[in-house]
Amino acid sequence: MPGKDIRDRARGALMGALIGDALGLGPHWYYDLDALRRDYGDWISGYTDPQPGRYHDGCKAGQLSQAGFILTLTMRSLVARGGYDRQDFCRRLDEDLFPLLDGTPVSGPGHYTSQSIREAWRRRVEQHLSFEETGGPADTTEAIERALAIAVRYAKSPAAIAAHVVDNTVITQSDPLVVSMSTAYCVVLGMLVVGHKLDAALSDTLMHLVHTGELPFHAVTQDNLQPPRPGDPDPPRAGRFASPDALLSPSFMARAAADPDIRIEPAWKVSLVYGMPCAIYHQLPAAYYLAARFADDFEAAVLHAVNGGGQNQARTILTGALVGAQTGLSGIPQRFVDGLEEKKELLELAGALAATLE
Repeated sequence: MPGKDIRDRARGALMGALIGDALGLGPHWYYDLDALRRDYGDWISGYTDPQPGRYHDGCKAGQLSQAGFILTLTMRSLVARGGYDRQDFCRRLDEDLFPLLDGTPVSGPGHYTSQSIREAWRRRVEQHLSFEETGGPADTTEAIERALAIAVRYAKSPAAIAAHVVDNTVITQSDPLVVSMSTAYCVVLGMLVVGHKLDAALSDTLMHLVHTGELPFHAVTQDNLQPPRPGDPDPPRAGRFASPDALLSPSFMARAAADPDIRIEPAWKVSLVYGMPCAIYHQLPAAYYLAARFADDFEAAVLHAVNGGGQNQARTILTGALVGAQTGLSGIPQRFVDGLEEKKELLELAGALAATLE
C-alpha cells in the first residue's frame, strides 16, 4: 500500500532511515558471511546486540549508531530553524557532536566514528579550520545519511534539495562525484515523498528537471537521451556536476528489479552483485534495487539489506528511507518502531519535520 499522504510518506522516510540504522547496529561490517551467519543465525529479523570486540561493542539492540545520532541532529536543526540553516547545523556539530569525539575510530555516540566525520573533526578541532575547509575525500555515504532529512523537508522543491544538500555534503565530503551521487539520491528521495514511483520513468522526470535548469547537472542529450542535433549549442552548465548519470542510475536499478529475466535470489545477495564495501558507488545501486523490488514491503526491503553483510548499516539506512517514503509510516510494521530505544522522541521529531511540508 502506498503512503497515505505526503506527511505519512515523509515520516516513513525518516523513520525508515532510523530503523535501518538501528537494524545495522549489531551485525555491522561483516565481510565474512559465514561469520555473520554464525553470530546471528541464518536470517536477521530484528534488532540485535553487537558482538563483543566488534563495531558498536557496548551498544544495545534498538539503539542508534553515530549515523543515527547525526541524522537526528540534522532533523532537530531543521525543525528548530524551520528549514536548512548551515550556521545552525555547524553550531550543533561544534557543540553537540565534536566534543564527544577524540579523532579515533572507536569513539563517540554509537562507539564508532566514520572516516569523513573523523577528518572533519581533525580539521575543525585540531587545525581550527573553518567549515568551508572541513570537507575531505571520503567516498562513502555519510552525507546522505544525514542530508536525507533535508530531502524530506524540501521534497516539493528539487532545486532546493539540490542546493541545500550540496551545501551540507561539502562540510564533510568534497569529492565532486560523491557530492553528485549524494545529491541525486536526495532528489530521488524527495520525489518519492511527494508521490512519484521508483520505476523506469523516474529518471526521465529527473532529466526534465535538468533540462529546465532546476537540477545542477550537465546534459547535452535531448528528451529520452536522444542525441544532440547538428548545430545545437553546448548548453550552459546548470551547476557543478559534469553529467546527469547519477540521476539515471535509479531507473536502471528499477528496471533490473522488474525484469523477469534478471533475478537476484535471494535478494540479500544484491550485496554480492553490486559490492559489499562502503563506497557510495557500491551502496546506491543496491539500495535502489531493493527499494524498487520491495516498494510496498518495508520489512522485506530492510531485512534483505541488512542480511547482505558488508556495509549493511548504510545499505539499510538508504533502503529504509527510500521504501519508507513509498509505504509511509503507516506501512512500516509496528514492531520496528516499537523496538527503537527512543521511539517516542524519534516519532515526535519525525512528525514535527513532516509537518513543515505543508
